[in-house]
Amino acid sequence: MTTSTYTVKGMTCGHCVSSVTEEVGQVPGVAGVEVDLATGLVTVTGEGALDDAAIAAAVEEAGYEVVTP
Repeated sequence: MTTSTYTVKGMTCGHCVSSVTEEVGQVPGVAGVEVDLATGLVTVTGEGALDDAAIAAAVEEAGYEVVTP
């Protein structure tokens, strides 16, 4: 099991959280998604290595942006 945390910009409400959770949850290999609206952190767990580019694309599909460090 692997875990990665991403900072997502632009989320302002519960609907935003639902959209990000749904889109990221559809990425192959993702086992779980937790979104913290207050901090903008999205924690993703997977059964193997997570594809950062695919997760970022899913966040963008939901209408938000992953902030790169």
